[in-house]
Amino acid sequence: MVDRIESNSTESSPLLVVGSVAFDNVITPYGEKEHILGGAASYCSLAASYYARVRMVGVIGNDFGEEHLDRLRARGIDLEGVRKDDSGPTFFWKGKYHENFNRRDTLDIQLNVFENFRPDLPNSYKDSAFVLLGNIHPALQMHVLDQLRGDPFVLADTIDLWIEIERNALLDLIQKVSLFVINDTEAEELTNENNIILAGQKLRQMGPQSVIIKKGEHGAILFHEDGMFALPAFPVTDLRDPTGAGDSFAGALMGRLASRNRFDFSAIKEAMIYATCTASLTVEAFGCDRLESAGVEAIKERAQSLQSLISID
Repeated sequence: MVDRIESNSTESSPLLVVGSVAFDNVITPYGEKEHILGGAASYCSLAASYYARVRMVGVIGNDFGEEHLDRLRARGIDLEGVRKDDSGPTFFWKGKYHENFNRRDTLDIQLNVFENFRPDLPNSYKDSAFVLLGNIHPALQMHVLDQLRGDPFVLADTIDLWIEIERNALLDLIQKVSLFVINDTEAEELTNENNIILAGQKLRQMGPQSVIIKKGEHGAILFHEDGMFALPAFPVTDLRDPTGAGDSFAGALMGRLASRNRFDFSAIKEAMIYATCTASLTVEAFGCDRLESAGVEAIKERAQSLQSLISID
């Protein structure tokens, strides 16, 4: 039995997560770790698994051992959509964070089997009512949307690379998603607005129902037709590796919404609290280790602390 945070809902939905699975080498001021489980789909799925049943779609290579799949299965993640490609190794990334974690350099990136990744959904996944599109190519994100039945609630993430080289494809995509998540520097680049409020408003005019702009250690802002909501980050004092924090935020956010089968303004605001606290755990260890081992009580305690922090009562 997988431990999940209760939602007080009898109508929870599974969450479909589509993205990369990777092995990372990470260097920070606190040390270096090699060959650790990474990738957007891994972080998103593990984070979401504390709230909802997860259906995961990705590709792994001939170097991806069963022990890594067992880590995902232990959190109740459905791996029918994870395809193994024996023609080569798994996607690989190596990066280095500088002092204060304010800058990151990519030292090596090898697409490997991810280069030919095409997210073809199992039939059992096509009825997913909640969908998280990790920061893969916008054309692949659109390919997922084309396979879905019904009218799902869709979160799409992106990265600066797609803004720079696939802007038109990205703009086409965000017209079709429910919630667009982006960080502050990417929002400025996409909108040509250096004011985060104006950038958020402009992004909503581009088509998505809602927009969340992440500000790293300074929290996140939600832009919704019913208003705005600004949330500070959970105060972390033991930062070790920020890799995957944004993916953990997105995964927990969508997992919480799926568990409640709600996506109104109030539900998104509440889900942001849980997402922020889940991501705060991710950064306290290299890779997925802390996220994977934290447990529901640690997340609930942080959510209560954050709620107290922002309350005026």
